Amino acid sequence: MLSFISEMSWSRWLLSVVDIAIVSYGFYRLFRLIRGTRAVQLIKGIVLILVAVPVSQYLHLYATHEILAAIQTMLIVAIPIVFQPELRRALEQIGQGRFFSEPLLGHEPVDMSQVIDEVARAADHLAHSRTGALIVMERQTGLNEYVATGVPLEAKVSSALLENLFVPNTPLHDGAVIIRGDRLVAAAAFLPLTDAARPGSELGSRHRAALGVSEQSDAAVVVVSEETGWISLAVEGKLNRRLEDRTLREMLQRLYRGRSYNGLRLFTRGAAR
Repeated sequence: MLSFISEMSWSRWLLSVVDIAIVSYGFYRLFRLIRGTRAVQLIKGIVLILVAVPVSQYLHLYATHEILAAIQTMLIVAIPIVFQPELRRALEQIGQGRFFSEPLLGHEPVDMSQVIDEVARAADHLAHSRTGALIVMERQTGLNEYVATGVPLEAKVSSALLENLFVPNTPLHDGAVIIRGDRLVAAAAFLPLTDAARPGSELGSRHRAALGVSEQSDAAVVVVSEETGWISLAVEGKLNRRLEDRTLREMLQRLYRGRSYNGLRLFTRGAAR
């Protein structure tokens, strides 16, 4: 009888371990799934609200607590809508069998100084030949939703490759290239256009797309105008125009502060700050 009870306890303990391992692995894959999207910033906001509700109650901030509690209730309805792209992608990956087959390890840290040199050199050459270009450099906010609209490449960033991609009348010249770390992950990607530019303004579609993605993320977007040959840099919804090669390098280096890009980070501040 004691032996039977001992075996039952052991089996229950083993099942509990397996249960916890499955749940932990599922959460880990979920974090991996949202790591490269804007959902990370949304989760930070949700966590802040969830923490603020009991804190406001503890401090007897009754009006603030009532408002936050109402927002917390609305989140139950809002979360499926806000995270609709991530939920759809998760279901697609589960259906294709890729949700549990991706590698466990993420990107190794890379030095962004060489990437900045290659991007600035390519922009300078494209400006001299008056070849239009749109180069998006991912920082802390992931851009997977835009990467999915383009053609996957997974190539090492080089000025020669960037220049060739924007040669007119080639299959990949229309759209944006997206850089993650030292890898060019996609070409011919579609970006959201800003609503800030008024109809009839001098901003073309490339500049409007650069402003659009910089408004919705912290990406650094390099634009080369086909009409004027000017180099511009869009960051945080602001467009810096008529830049020289050296100025572009300095601005990008200030954005990255000479640190390495680490794709493993999820809720900490990325190296691209």
